[in-house]
Amino acid sequence: MEFITTNYAPIMFAGLIAFLLLGFPVAFSLGAAGLAFGFLGIELGVFPSSVMAWLPQRLIGIMANDTLLAVPFFTLMGLIMERSGMAEDLLDTVGQVFGPLRGGLALAVIFVGALLAATTGVVAASVISMGLISLPIMLRYGYDRPLSAGVIAASGTLAQIIPPSLVLILMADQLGKSVGDMYKGAFIPGFMLMGMYVLWVVILAIFKPQAVPALPPEARIYREENGNAGYTSLAVVMLVSTGVAIFLASHMADVHTWWQGKEVLDVPTDEKVVTAMCGGTFIAFVIASLNKVFKLGLLSKLAERVTFVLIPPLLLIFLVLGTIFLGIATPTEGGAMGAMAALVMGFARKRLNMKLLKQALASTTKLASFVMFIMIGATTFSLVFQAADGPKWVEHLLTGLPGGQIGFLIVVNLMIFFLAFFLDYFELSFIVVPLLGPVADKMGIDLIWFGVLLAVNMQTSFMHPPFGFALFFLRSVAPDKPYVDRITHKVIQPVTTMQIYKGAIPFVLIQLIMVGVLIAFPGIVTGALDKVEKVDMNAVGTEMLQQLDNNEGYGSDEPTPASEPAESPAPDASDPTAEPAAGEPSAAPADGGYGSDDPMKALQDAAGASQAK
Repeated sequence: MEFITTNYAPIMFAGLIAFLLLGFPVAFSLGAAGLAFGFLGIELGVFPSSVMAWLPQRLIGIMANDTLLAVPFFTLMGLIMERSGMAEDLLDTVGQVFGPLRGGLALAVIFVGALLAATTGVVAASVISMGLISLPIMLRYGYDRPLSAGVIAASGTLAQIIPPSLVLILMADQLGKSVGDMYKGAFIPGFMLMGMYVLWVVILAIFKPQAVPALPPEARIYREENGNAGYTSLAVVMLVSTGVAIFLASHMADVHTWWQGKEVLDVPTDEKVVTAMCGGTFIAFVIASLNKVFKLGLLSKLAERVTFVLIPPLLLIFLVLGTIFLGIATPTEGGAMGAMAALVMGFARKRLNMKLLKQALASTTKLASFVMFIMIGATTFSLVFQAADGPKWVEHLLTGLPGGQIGFLIVVNLMIFFLAFFLDYFELSFIVVPLLGPVADKMGIDLIWFGVLLAVNMQTSFMHPPFGFALFFLRSVAPDKPYVDRITHKVIQPVTTMQIYKGAIPFVLIQLIMVGVLIAFPGIVTGALDKVEKVDMNAVGTEMLQQLDNNEGYGSDEPTPASEPAESPAPDASDPTAEPAAGEPSAAPADGGYGSDDPMKALQDAAGASQAK
């Protein structure tokens, strides 16, 4: 019995693993383990019975957490955009732009995956949409099957790390940090990961061109009457919008100086990026709109199509992420605006009806309920685990690792990688992160960097063969039987499960390389955050002393002499520090107007005590 009470925390953790291995749902496993070990601990005298009385307050705290409202808002926004046909239009248009290049379709999938990630934040919606739309096209034109499956699954998981990611919201909540800061920290790593995917496709196009063929001329549908592809006008519009964006980014401090009426020398990088992209996109939209309204004929069909298809999702990105990064809205408010904007865009495109809206609302309710039940179970478990001194056990276990911070980060990331074979990011966020966060904080690790690092690692939970959820989503929409293609009328062979697994492996390795890059260069994350200003209280005290020394009428202990000559000049009424003339009533006490306490003396005493320490 003494062994059980002494090692109650590790036994409790082992009990949770047993519940999970028995196949119980995660939410109920967490709640059951927490309640069972809670009542058992009370009976064994491990902790007092009052521990369970704290549970209702914890659960009410979950219900009152405004930050978690962002989860249903962003989920609804993503599902509405997916059901309104935005993904289909994007893949069709961007595929036509990159089609003439080897690997162009794969590049289009990656770029559209990043755009969907920045507008939906839902992995399932991105993977299923791109699997339904782009996989048949890639199979039609002879793309390597494992590569096709891998690039679709990997691009869909970009929704895990590119804001407004759901996992970043949960990570911020569990680590006690701002969701906006978590979004800022993940912004650059997310697009770096997208760049690494692009680099892999380019390498394949160079060394294995038969795996990524270009679209044949007959498949390029946006052509001019003279047969021209229309890339020239598209390039001109891009150059103009890019020039405007660069000009805005380089003169952002001047804009702030003009707007605020005072000199501003430095502007955060994320604000520069968002505002510059907004300005460049707006100029492109104005050019395309004027060309269409006045029928100027300046833009090709391809340039006009690209502009009008890309503007709505980019506008949604600026509306959501821009307001969050600029501090205008909280993540919850940004999610609410994004959901409303998605509704307006869906109905404006006449691609959204009440049936699809009900489906999106039902799916959002299911996901939000799923998150809520896991949080209730995780709160029950963590309450009892903390009462049993579980955090101290985890801290002693991890702080004793060799290598200091680097050793801790390597072990933690290896543990997350292997746990991701069996648990998804929701479960990892609610079970593992609350145990690791306090230890990382005590070791001096920046929790925003730590959270983004874990989020990148948790992406592998979607890509791990054989349990990756992204692979399951793709398997559900990939052809499992031979079929006749509607365009070429050729028989297309099915995509096997092993081909999907084989295609996922290179992208899992790329994700792990990104984890190593973030460990080696933490400034990639922390450089985007607002700098914390440190205040030197000793310097503040010294400055106050100097100001009081320069103020002649305050802080003097010497009374006004009663024998002052009558012919003394009258004090200047405009000088607040002037002494009153003899015989005149003083407007302030002789000690400087602060009662019996001398501020000069008090500050000198405080400064002396600080120096003595």
